[in-house]
Amino acid sequence: QVQLVESGGGLVQAGGSLRLSCAASGRTFSGVRMAWFRQAPGKEREFVASINWSGTNKDYADSVQGRFTISRDNAKNTVYLQMNSLRPEDTSLYCCAANPRGPTYQYWGRGTQVTIST
Repeated sequence: QVQLVESGGGLVQAGGSLRLSCAASGRTFSGVRMAWFRQAPGKEREFVASINWSGTNKDYADSVQGRFTISRDNAKNTVYLQMNSLRPEDTSLYCCAANPRGPTYQYWGRGTQVTIST
């Protein structure tokens, strides 16, 4: 059974930093593109960042470009999201996803909550 488990969320002040992790189990994800999405209450889920299996191709939402960095460690089956210069509007449930299938991804984690205070 494939499982994605996120960690690293929490409450931080605006301007602070957090590092999220997503650990995959059940199969190897070394050849699979992985991504982070987020969803705030009452809003649609939005794309944050994605990374190919080798880490050479990364894609970011305009809203996080220059502040967030996605990376991965295939030996650990883990993808990371380093978030700097956090803003209150970054408050969301952050979920990781693996293996794109058309407009969506095949596997999803349950998410980790990130809350940014003013």
